[in-house]
Amino acid sequence: MSSQMEHAMETMMFMFHKFAGEKGYLTKEDLRVLVEKEFPGFLENQKDPLAVDKIMKDLDQCRDSKVGFQIFFSLLAGLTIPCNDYFVIHMKQKGKK
Repeated sequence: MSSQMEHAMETMMFMFHKFAGEKGYLTKEDLRVLVEKEFPGFLENQKDPLAVDKIMKDLDQCRDSKVGFQIFFSLLAGLTIPCNDYFVIHMKQKGKK
C-alpha cells in the first residue's frame, strides 16, 4: 500500500501521461484539455480567454510547442504555492475567531 504522498506523486505522473499520450509531451491543445478537465475552477475564474495560450507560452521555454513532465511539474508547483499561501492565511484568520 502506498502512502498519501506516493499516491499524490503517482497521480501527477499518471495525469501527465494520460494527456501526453505516447508522444511523451503536452502540446498546447493537450494542455488546454488537461486544464479544462482537471482544473475547471481555474478557467471559470479566468477573465482572460487566452489564459491557456499565455501559460503555454510561459512553459514552452524551448519554443518547440512541447511541454515535458519537468515543465508540467513546475506548472503544478506554480499553481500549488499560491493555493498554499491562501490556505495558510485562511487558517490563521480562522484561528483568530
